[in-house]
Amino acid sequence: MPVGSQDDLIAESIANVLVEGFNKHYCLFRESSARAKQRFEEARWQEGQQAIKNRIQFYDDRVRAKTERLRREFNADSLSDAVWQRAKLHYIGLLINHKQPELGETFFNSVFCMIRHRTYFHNDFIFVRSAVSTEYIVSNPPAYRCYYPNVAGVRASIRQVFIDFQWALEFEDLERDVDFILRSIESHLGTIPAPRSNLQIQVLTSAFYRNKGAYVIGRVVNSAVDYPFTVPVLHSAEGKLYLDTIIMDVGRIRALFSLSRAYFMVDMDVPSGYVQFLGSIMPNKPHSELYTMLGLGKQGKTLFYRDLIFHLHHSSDQFIVAPGIRGLVMLVFTLPSLPYVFKVIKDVFGSTKEVDHETVRRKYQLVKQVDRVGRMADTLEFSKVALPRKRFSQELIDEIFREAPAQLEEDGEELVIEHLYIERRMEPLNIYLDRVEKAGRDDLLGDVVREYGNAIRELAFANIFPGDLLWKNFGVAHFGRVVFYDYDEIELMTDCKFRRIPPAPNFEAEMSGEVWYSVSRLDVFPEEFATFLLVSDKIRDAFTRHHADLFDAAFWQNTQEQIRQGVMQDFFPYPESMRFCNGFGSGRSS
Repeated sequence: MPVGSQDDLIAESIANVLVEGFNKHYCLFRESSARAKQRFEEARWQEGQQAIKNRIQFYDDRVRAKTERLRREFNADSLSDAVWQRAKLHYIGLLINHKQPELGETFFNSVFCMIRHRTYFHNDFIFVRSAVSTEYIVSNPPAYRCYYPNVAGVRASIRQVFIDFQWALEFEDLERDVDFILRSIESHLGTIPAPRSNLQIQVLTSAFYRNKGAYVIGRVVNSAVDYPFTVPVLHSAEGKLYLDTIIMDVGRIRALFSLSRAYFMVDMDVPSGYVQFLGSIMPNKPHSELYTMLGLGKQGKTLFYRDLIFHLHHSSDQFIVAPGIRGLVMLVFTLPSLPYVFKVIKDVFGSTKEVDHETVRRKYQLVKQVDRVGRMADTLEFSKVALPRKRFSQELIDEIFREAPAQLEEDGEELVIEHLYIERRMEPLNIYLDRVEKAGRDDLLGDVVREYGNAIRELAFANIFPGDLLWKNFGVAHFGRVVFYDYDEIELMTDCKFRRIPPAPNFEAEMSGEVWYSVSRLDVFPEEFATFLLVSDKIRDAFTRHHADLFDAAFWQNTQEQIRQGVMQDFFPYPESMRFCNGFGSGRSS
């Protein structure tokens, strides 16, 4: 195409419009994330939760706006393939010196995919592979700060780490908390290794804000050995700051970034710098999940899809129906070599379900917008996903055609799924219970039943009522944590009406098997939970020992009242036993 032609001018204009749209989006995203520091200082917890919800919508709003503009100004649906290919080349040029090029590529993909048919979803037109490197992008301020204990001293360097965040609040007793950190390090390592000449403490410049805490994330570099760490900073009852613990176990740090928790608010000039740092201290954590937990969910989806396609090229197993009890709303399948499950909404639901397709999709979106408090699995949502037909077992193909034919299209050697949800795979709780009970592991059974009650309780504090409390709707994740993953019946706690069953008017009514009282859709009778949850004496004993109050409407009504009064509970993504207030003879109460 000759340079300077009309088509080239259109292509250049499209590239400029899209970069402008992305820049505006990231500016809004970063402003919202940067304000998290002030919200933390001023203890505006509910406003922080609303900001996370609002931030999710920024991206879709900007994509729609730019799509409409391209259609209005350039008749985008009718442009030739050559124009779009030229637009991509111009766009790449605009990203060469950009600080968020990978996010910009995803933005281009999002707009293009709203305009063109999925047959164009390949690297000639969109960024199936990244075109611009994210290595060594200079950030202002730098992604992380360095401290040199061999120069300033270990205690002074640790102390300075927290002072440099320049929070507007005083510390309750920073010297005491630095003592706790030093003693924790010695306890964790056995003995503190002798410092080498290049000993450094490297700390990400922005704190990670979530719920009621600020998390300081860094690593100690001692010659060839790195020691990652995270320190949660919380508010005391007097409105001062204190360090709650130090987390040095990589598994526990990974748990902070679990998709079952709310997204962090982090002020990042160059997000790839943060992801590269986090990836270095959590080497087995997919970058797709790190981007997602930083609030950059679309980039997380882009990387997940690239990883999926790459994995399919390097594996040979088949997608199969996921083990467990079949759901009434979702058809679930999995690829054994990949730690995820894939969910498709069935065309027709079971007779006991009173929801439609739109309601199910709305409830899955709700899960993204609330604080999941480590008890609800996040999902990646995709449309028009093309997968190789030969990788599907015949049993799975038959089941999809039987249960969700409207969601499936055959296109040569590919099966195209209209709408797909993807979650981290967990062992269903009912299968786990059956396994440990058969093995005679009463200790594990008691622990997981207690965890199941904790999950219900903590979801209630977070204003979520799961609706369907059956064991099959929960899974067992790392560290034995129980996580809910079936969302078609979830409701906000504040929308439900928790009631006690009224006394029967007479003996005949009580014995009839029919209810003698009116029941509306959002009425909940906690007394009934025991009937279908406590399926054996061992489970009954384990559950009632810790959670008998969950069968009483008073618990649920009191929790509703606290939510309405704006009370927010603390949800610690680490065991209570790790907190400084529970160790080292601390005199500080929590």
